[in-house]
Amino acid sequence: MTMASILITHATRPLGLRISKYLGQQFVVEKCSSDEIPSVLQSAYSAVPVTTHPTFAHEMLKLALDKNCTYVLPLGQDEIRVLAEAAVLFEEYGIHLLCPLPQFLSEVNVLVDPASNIHLQVLFEKKDIVTGEEFEHATWNGLCLVSDSKDEFILAVV
Repeated sequence: MTMASILITHATRPLGLRISKYLGQQFVVEKCSSDEIPSVLQSAYSAVPVTTHPTFAHEMLKLALDKNCTYVLPLGQDEIRVLAEAAVLFEEYGIHLLCPLPQFLSEVNVLVDPASNIHLQVLFEKKDIVTGEEFEHATWNGLCLVSDSKDEFILAVV
């Protein structure tokens, strides 16, 4: 059985590297960044435009299709805002965005650059995509910190 692929943005940053390693247990991890990619890492990372570029969402979709990705996990707040607006386009191609949809963005609490000792979950349709643990109170998808009571979720970003 082949593993599903996931595309992670901001993959050159510490949070991106940490999440890449975590997801590598269950997925083929494709890494991209709009940051400058050092020449020694260019074979392992794909360059993508910044979110202010008018074709950002389409470039991300093209990259996800080229890499046969089932999921895209944007780790930047601006990326989340832009890609959330294009969620329907990604879904048409069978690619799931792991970020809150536009209607939830205004009410989502955000944790920037969580410490490495904070356990994070990657949720899709109320389940952690690595462990399969279910979270019945989850209303959005994405990388998050889950409260001990499992009913509050904080979006984790770079």
